[in-house]
Amino acid sequence: MSFWSNKRILVTGGAGFLGSFVVEKLQERGCKDIFVPRSKDYDLVQMESVKRVYKDSKPHIVIHLAARVGGIGANRANPGKFFYENLMMGVQMMEVGRQVGLEKFVTVGTVCAYPKFTPVPFREEDLWNGYPEETNAPYGLAKKMLLVQSQAYRQQYGFNSIYLLPVNLYGPRDNFDLETSHVIPALIKKILDAMYEPDKPNKLDRLNKLNRPDRLNRLNKPNKRDRQLVVWGTGKATREFLYVEDCAEAIVLATAKYNKPDPINIGAGFEISIKELVELIAKLTAFKGEILWDASKPDGQPRRKLDISRAEQEFGFRAKTSFEKGLRKTVEWYLSTRETR
Repeated sequence: MSFWSNKRILVTGGAGFLGSFVVEKLQERGCKDIFVPRSKDYDLVQMESVKRVYKDSKPHIVIHLAARVGGIGANRANPGKFFYENLMMGVQMMEVGRQVGLEKFVTVGTVCAYPKFTPVPFREEDLWNGYPEETNAPYGLAKKMLLVQSQAYRQQYGFNSIYLLPVNLYGPRDNFDLETSHVIPALIKKILDAMYEPDKPNKLDRLNKLNRPDRLNRLNKPNKRDRQLVVWGTGKATREFLYVEDCAEAIVLATAKYNKPDPINIGAGFEISIKELVELIAKLTAFKGEILWDASKPDGQPRRKLDISRAEQEFGFRAKTSFEKGLRKTVEWYLSTRETR
């Protein structure tokens, strides 16, 4: 707690999915001076805005979470945009931080930076042993360049910058827009929208539905026109997922305790196939419709699972939320947002 006393913290992306949880974790630790820039006020792709956000916030520490992100579809549609904007935001935020004598810069990278055929579990030492999976390589490489910058600035300027590599995140407040969402929110939205009429919100007791899946069928009128779920790929690819609140805890712990140049994986230490993931979400939502696999669409990286030992050794992080519990919370949150629309 003493680390955070009298610290001014700038959290880019602090109003977003992961950022909102990071801000809450900081507040729990007694941080009272947290600056969260909004994109409408500060376009961090532009150097003038980056300089202005530093001038306005006068931070001791920057936690850089702002990013242009999306699933496979969004990455395929916007490779140039995702590369340029993620690169420019990070490079300029770190450079101006160096210029103003920032105490510490925390960069949150991405598992997409790893080579396509990295041996499982992914070890930090494997980060440069190949090219990333093609569908998200521009995004992954843009974020990877921030590791190069971080280490170069530490070497030349003594700049205290650290680099964290989280796996795919999920949880409440995630992005459920099918044009840009990642796999878990996309699946949850597709399943529930296929099951129920979107214009007939549930007025019954929502809080008991996940413990009594049979009750879910009585929440809304079933949509008989569409009881099929179409999923991209073959279902064979595997992923590791981390509950967003656990990731936020890891970031705050690393900010306080980690001060080395080496990148650190942030994950939960398990692997699940997309097919198993779909079946689990279907079970939690009592979905009885047909699941169809569109093998014409890409699977993405064949496998993902991190070696998470370094995070525990360096700053004592281990994920606490079980995957099924986290999925239940995510489904419940999405249902609550459907009810208020």
